[in-house]
Amino acid sequence: MTMKDWHAHWIWAEGEASPRNEWRCFRKTFAIPADGIAYASLRITADSRYVLYVNGTRIGRGPVRSWPFEQSFDTYEVGHLLKPGESNSIAVLVMHYGVSTFYYLRGRGGLLVELNDDEGRVLAATDATWRTSLHLGHHPRAPRASCQHAYSEFVDAFVWSSEWSNELFDNTGWSSASVIGPVGMAPWTTLMPRDIPHLTDEVVSPIRVESLSKVKSFQLTTAIDVRNAWMDGSEDHANPIQFLGYAATVILSAQACRATLGFLQSGECLSALYLNGNRIDANRIYRTDSARFIDVELLEGDNLLVIDVSSWIHTGKMQIGLYADEADELLFKPPLLLRDDDLLSAWLRIGPFDAIMDSNHQATRALDSHHPVYLELVEKVKVLEDLQAYQAWLRPVDMKYVSEVDVFALCAWHKDPIRCTVPAQLQNAVIANAEAAIIPIFDGYDTEVLLDLGKEYSGYLSFEVEADEGTVLDWYGFEYMNGDYRQNTFGLDHTLRYICRTGRQRYESPIRRGLRYLALTVRGAQKPVKIFNVTMIQSNYPVAEVGRFACSDALLCDIWEISRHTTKLCMEDTFVDCPAYEQTFWVGDSRNEALVSNYLFGVHEIVKRCLRLVPRSKGQTPLYADQVPSGWVSVIPNWTFFWATACAEYYDQTGDEAFASEMYETIRFTLEHYVAKLNDQGLLDIKSWNLLDWSEMDQPNDGVVTHQNMFLVQALRAGARLGGVAGDSTGVALLEDSASRIAAAVNEHLWDENKLAYIDCIHADGRRSDVVSIQTQVVALLTHIAQGERKSNLEAYLLSPPPHFVPIGSPFMSFFYYEALAKMSEPQRIIEDIRDQYGEMIRHGATTCWETYPNFLEHQGNPHLLTRSHCHAWSSAPAYFLGREVLGVRSLAPGWSEVEIAPMPCGLSWAQGSVPHPAGGRIDVSWSMDESAKTMELVVAYPENVRIHAKLPAGYSGKIRESKFALV
Repeated sequence: MTMKDWHAHWIWAEGEASPRNEWRCFRKTFAIPADGIAYASLRITADSRYVLYVNGTRIGRGPVRSWPFEQSFDTYEVGHLLKPGESNSIAVLVMHYGVSTFYYLRGRGGLLVELNDDEGRVLAATDATWRTSLHLGHHPRAPRASCQHAYSEFVDAFVWSSEWSNELFDNTGWSSASVIGPVGMAPWTTLMPRDIPHLTDEVVSPIRVESLSKVKSFQLTTAIDVRNAWMDGSEDHANPIQFLGYAATVILSAQACRATLGFLQSGECLSALYLNGNRIDANRIYRTDSARFIDVELLEGDNLLVIDVSSWIHTGKMQIGLYADEADELLFKPPLLLRDDDLLSAWLRIGPFDAIMDSNHQATRALDSHHPVYLELVEKVKVLEDLQAYQAWLRPVDMKYVSEVDVFALCAWHKDPIRCTVPAQLQNAVIANAEAAIIPIFDGYDTEVLLDLGKEYSGYLSFEVEADEGTVLDWYGFEYMNGDYRQNTFGLDHTLRYICRTGRQRYESPIRRGLRYLALTVRGAQKPVKIFNVTMIQSNYPVAEVGRFACSDALLCDIWEISRHTTKLCMEDTFVDCPAYEQTFWVGDSRNEALVSNYLFGVHEIVKRCLRLVPRSKGQTPLYADQVPSGWVSVIPNWTFFWATACAEYYDQTGDEAFASEMYETIRFTLEHYVAKLNDQGLLDIKSWNLLDWSEMDQPNDGVVTHQNMFLVQALRAGARLGGVAGDSTGVALLEDSASRIAAAVNEHLWDENKLAYIDCIHADGRRSDVVSIQTQVVALLTHIAQGERKSNLEAYLLSPPPHFVPIGSPFMSFFYYEALAKMSEPQRIIEDIRDQYGEMIRHGATTCWETYPNFLEHQGNPHLLTRSHCHAWSSAPAYFLGREVLGVRSLAPGWSEVEIAPMPCGLSWAQGSVPHPAGGRIDVSWSMDESAKTMELVVAYPENVRIHAKLPAGYSGKIRESKFALV
């Protein structure tokens, strides 16, 4: 499909080109000949996301994430939904973000649709005859969900008909769409057909009502987008910023009272607090997880609140809640009226007095923290009238940046909740039958019903209810709880407020969420609410669960299962780090995730798509970004090096020489830019996010970091291998020479002869690190930097780490540790560590793999907070190593044309399972053994075009039975 094959034009509406959080509906009615048609193909794309309906049936969601200059479009076969006559319709909901995220770069609002029959004739195409309307039920001032995501969700069903997408809906009152340009217009200069299958729609019901509670929360809440309101142009990127400034408002209280002021944001927008001219000391602020609370005394009438919002900001959202038992009325109101037309919200922006944007984790300069107005303002402003002296620094905060209700704050904090017995009939909320669950109401309280889905899922919330007009349903999803403790998702607001119309109604959210627990709070109900159906529409990359594993150790079976489920949830239109907090394609994470996926599902298009997206970031940086496509221009050198390695591993997996040649050019391009940053010692010396593991390693963001010099060597060698496939002997020689020179420099300058180990780094001032970590030694072994006696020393450390070595902090790093142990022929150590580390997750009820281990330093202060993300695919290593080591299935040649089957017992009495073969089919392995007799029976089945080398473990005798699957 070429750019010239389109007859459709891009359309939008009159007004702002890139509006903030706008949901816009489009419709087109069209005729089908009386004799009907057998086939019709619909192509569609939109900025930012769409939901498509044909004759009232939801067809799909999209588009997949892509760079705006290579906008992806989707194709659907819809002939079976069309009917002869005039009353056919296409309806599209377009959700335009108006801000950059970690998976979207801000473009402008736009929709492109074309419907063709089997002869290519145009049945419908976007033009000025299409009709459009704002989705009036959508609240555009819903708060930002996080810096990674766009927005939370706030829908009023009373003011917007749910029938708008049906074929017979009357859109007479809608406006004509505006044609904004032809195919090929900026920013979508190239259109690319979708390169992966459509994602799944799998309806999942919760397994039980976990609890029923009477709850009270804040009487007054608000959420303010400080980032975008204070910093002009910050919508265009997702980079972190720093600035100095204040926010001010007045708390109006009907009487003097004691109140609790809560700040629910995670670590931003609260440097200091001033109430009625008095600074609130830090020792009066207490924390609950990431939330901060202060008990204050409010005066009757006006109370001036000034907040120092200066901070390092990524999301830049301030979430405030106020609770007072004794107060009849609490209200935020403007501190003063600057001009009659300036009364936009209850908040004033003061400043910013100075601001900078961080560049690749480096502040370009220090903030001017001695700015005279910034320093003196809070000293001189004691009452409202004092603000008049600072008119030049005051600006009203536009209402579009202020949400007058913060649903997350209401759901995450409760004042002395009362737990109730769950009536049997309430369990109907999770049972797929016709009986309704009746949610009771309690005088003076809201009602919370907590649902457990049994394990984490990722997709779209759907529910059907019967309620009165104005009843508020607040939905809040989170990942983990233990008894009365809930791990609230500070830093992520995936709440949904739904305001009911009268009667029975169904709603399906268009926003993806990841969660296990789902809290529904009913507010303002005059009579009990009926719930008929609550489901998650699980959506992931379509895979068959070809890979299998079972063994004599039930714990390992459970660990393999959570690894499988985690990997599946983290396969969307790319691999993503996690389905809840970020949904971001982190480049380095995906290298390990692809290897795991190979052993579970054997799908390749998603891997190819991920690998191709990375070098498109060269317009942001020739070093390639660490998450793509993204509005955050950020570089982790190791992530680029892992990408280069992953390209070579994709060739090993598939034998795809054309793809190897394609990627070789892009690998060479970026590695040449890295080699250009070598210092006089021949080492990579770079300002960047020099990350490998969440731990106390010495890995500064400026200077020479040992592990990434080592991984650069590995990446250069991977590039050279693909250069050989591409036939570029000159390029291969250059890459290999660079690898050899850097390896020699590492051994010369980064080895400590006294410690008999590689140090972690050399700091920018030339100071050699005194930190030695097990991580750096692992990388030295993996990348073949350590040879001879040094290699022997490091292998001994891996088997018995010295106590002063920094230990591994994340399951991600464990993957490399296990790789090193596998090279040392130490599978037993791998299995023991998996049992120990992942067994801890199972013991805490994990249904998916955690981002970090419980002993990670950041979490030691809270015994409940075991990890941030409870579903993180960079942690799915067991599914790979149990197949590779215990089943013993390993490729020996590109495309798996030659395979070794060499199982390792690792203390088990039996194991069985399957590993997908990349060319199709699978390899089945089953073995059982008698340890006392040192005998094993090994049974293997495999495709007949694969050459198999099956062998028993050293020291064992027994039988090997082989069978072959015939090719079709």
